[in-house]
Amino acid sequence: MGFILAARFLILGSLIALPAHAAPELKKPPYWASISAGKARTRTGPGRNYPAIWLYQRRGLPVRVIETFPAWRKIEDPDGAQGWVMSNLLTDDRTAIVRGGMQALRKQPGLESRVTFQVEEGAVGHISKCTAGWCRFEVDGKGGYIETAHLWGVGRGEVIE
Repeated sequence: MGFILAARFLILGSLIALPAHAAPELKKPPYWASISAGKARTRTGPGRNYPAIWLYQRRGLPVRVIETFPAWRKIEDPDGAQGWVMSNLLTDDRTAIVRGGMQALRKQPGLESRVTFQVEEGAVGHISKCTAGWCRFEVDGKGGYIETAHLWGVGRGEVIE
């Protein structure tokens, strides 16, 4: 009987002492994300009991997560507006929005590279291969390289594979 009781305590103790990585890890803010839902409501605080302040209706819009609270993220949008959104309405997919008027997308990174097409200010697209001040930017099935200075959604000097 004593052996069975001791075995139960050992099993119970091992369940309580699970490693920290067993729980989902949160990224440390600030970090980039994008809106994954067709509609995402922001609130004044981290909970449904707080008043709604804005309704985003643009899937893929890049946002900067500046604070976390268990199932909520405080975000900043490209215009600088801030609010709390449920974390399941965000994705880690990297997107960016074009700033500074019409911009050229180039075949390769560098001003000497051929222009493949133009994108308007406000265009949202997926980014990849960011290095040395340039990112691969894809929108509506077309892609090219754009200077990061003309994008909101990528940090200065950030490298993305």
